[in-house]
Amino acid sequence: MPPREFCGVVGVSLQGTGAAPFLFRGLRALQHRGQESAGIATTSHGTMHHQKGMGLVHEIFTQELLDSLRGSSGIGHVRYPTTGATDLENAQPIIVKIRDEDGAIAHNGDIVNFERVRRRLQAQGVDLLGNADTEMMAQSIALEFGHTRDLEAAIRRACTTLVGGYAVVFLVGNKVYAFRDPLGIRPLVFGTVEGGVAVASESVALEMMGGKAIRDVEPGEVLVLERGQLAHSSHIPNSGETAHCMFEWVYFSRPDSVVDKQPCYDVRYRIGQRLAKEAPAEADLVVPVPDSARPQALGFSAGTGIPYAEALIKSRFVERTFILPDQKRRELEVQVKLHPVPGLLKGKRVVLVDDSIVRGTTLRAILLMVRSAGAAHVDVRVACPPIRAPCYFGIDMKDRRQLIAHDRTEDEVARLVGADSVHYLSLPGLVESIGLRADELCLGCLTGRYPVEVPEERHRFQKSLAEF
Repeated sequence: MPPREFCGVVGVSLQGTGAAPFLFRGLRALQHRGQESAGIATTSHGTMHHQKGMGLVHEIFTQELLDSLRGSSGIGHVRYPTTGATDLENAQPIIVKIRDEDGAIAHNGDIVNFERVRRRLQAQGVDLLGNADTEMMAQSIALEFGHTRDLEAAIRRACTTLVGGYAVVFLVGNKVYAFRDPLGIRPLVFGTVEGGVAVASESVALEMMGGKAIRDVEPGEVLVLERGQLAHSSHIPNSGETAHCMFEWVYFSRPDSVVDKQPCYDVRYRIGQRLAKEAPAEADLVVPVPDSARPQALGFSAGTGIPYAEALIKSRFVERTFILPDQKRRELEVQVKLHPVPGLLKGKRVVLVDDSIVRGTTLRAILLMVRSAGAAHVDVRVACPPIRAPCYFGIDMKDRRQLIAHDRTEDEVARLVGADSVHYLSLPGLVESIGLRADELCLGCLTGRYPVEVPEERHRFQKSLAEF
């Protein structure tokens, strides 16, 4: 089963009015990154307008609501919870006070030292209304703003106290502040739209807004968007190291997105080709687990010469199973979400290609489905190395005991999920397929070595939490 996703953010600054329709289209393009809640905030002549709700973007934002969101600057968010409860209170953007002005903030990622920062804020008399790290980030910035009276400088100062991965959009007045963690763990892209500029978690969101991606926001960079232009850029102090999340290419980002200069579709296709070299199989069909494993399965088919077949059909009107609130519902929904093509699998030797395995429960249900459809033999090829360690930067997999690959061999995993064999992509194969160096990536969930120090975990580099 794929891990639960983090969130998606978008920010727009126009020369004219009408930011809300752009934000709506951008959020729809990012819907795959979070399906629990969505929200939009805009400003017009110093007045903040905001709407948010539980559910999908198109279910929440009617034309009437969009018309009420007036203004030329705005931000938007789709959420799946990582820190904070599942309720409207923690839906984003969150509205905060920056001195006498209303502000709205939304972010993608997780703050590792959340509890430490929250305790420090409370000790300084700051009241936190919810339990989301987004509000805590906003209050940290507000506290620094009280000292500097320069919001861009306050953002930089606050970020030196925050440890983790984050991409943030912050709306204050008619300005949109967009910034990324110093290691670039979470993605953020800058580009142009008609009449202005925008940022988004993925390049495809800019394109769906009718715009064009120009470049990635640099790790630790703070952008100020104002009156339809990039008004200013500065940087949070950083070491120059990067730790881009490998899961953006493996699974999270859409295949038509480009993440840190690497096209996701191309990376996934190369992964499939590499997997074909590392773990070939004798089979009649290569079958992807739709939708996310299609490019990998095509690459595997090309590398082995085994015919590719869409033998599992996905319902377009069922929510993504991994975001459901409990495991039993997720397993039941698999039966509604996927259905085999009658007769295509009967008597066939099948290579089932999946993008990743986290807990293995959903894959087990899929294998039962494939065997019930008559498959004679099922080999599983996994387009990601084994996930053996927790993620602390925004993915809902923080308990080693839930990870099927933790302390298990490939043969043991195969027995647990009901496959004839399971083979994972190697770590060197993943790194080579992405096209970046291993020390430019966050591979913590694969290696147990993290880009920042996490209590009771090993770290690669960067500052210790004890320093804050």
